[in-house]
Amino acid sequence: MRKAARFLAIVSIVSIWAPHGAEADLITAPMELRGAIQYITFDAPTLPPMAFTIFCLRYKKECRPHRIPFRGGRLKLTPQRWTELNQVNRQVNLAIQPEPNLEGLAGEKWLLHPASGDCNDYAVTKRHDLIAKGFPARSVLLSEVVVPSGEHHLLVVVRTFSGDLVLDSLTGGIVPWSKKPYRWVRIQTPKNPNYWASLGGDRGA
Repeated sequence: MRKAARFLAIVSIVSIWAPHGAEADLITAPMELRGAIQYITFDAPTLPPMAFTIFCLRYKKECRPHRIPFRGGRLKLTPQRWTELNQVNRQVNLAIQPEPNLEGLAGEKWLLHPASGDCNDYAVTKRHDLIAKGFPARSVLLSEVVVPSGEHHLLVVVRTFSGDLVLDSLTGGIVPWSKKPYRWVRIQTPKNPNYWASLGGDRGA
């Protein structure tokens, strides 16, 4: 009985901490299946959003280019990093009170950790917090999309060997970019956050 009870206790602990469903697949996918994971294709260089330029003037450290040799753009998605991604995504979504921007481009401020704000504030705050936790800036990129309603929307893409993952203020879960019903417009480039690129139509690169 003691052995059985001990075994059940171990199983229960493992089941609590082990990732489930799609989360487990992202972390434990066999190497031979990694080729089927879809990555974002960077296309032609393009101008960044105007509000991003203003954001860089306000927060210069957020837009500093890398000073070390570029060594690729993806990171290994470990259980610890997966936990940190979910923590940051959840904490920022809860900390910022949604406040729609009714002034168009004139109302885009892109603030870090505001009490209230729109998608831009959520996205830049998540990127800032992930980099503060040790995520390489080359792997945490801002991206502009168009949602099904036709509105432009800013989110965070984290580039991992297990796939390009999306942290979104519109949903609580983290999913691969190809699962989002968005039209992808442009994204920061891994080598320099000040340079942006349009996104290619092929989702298998």
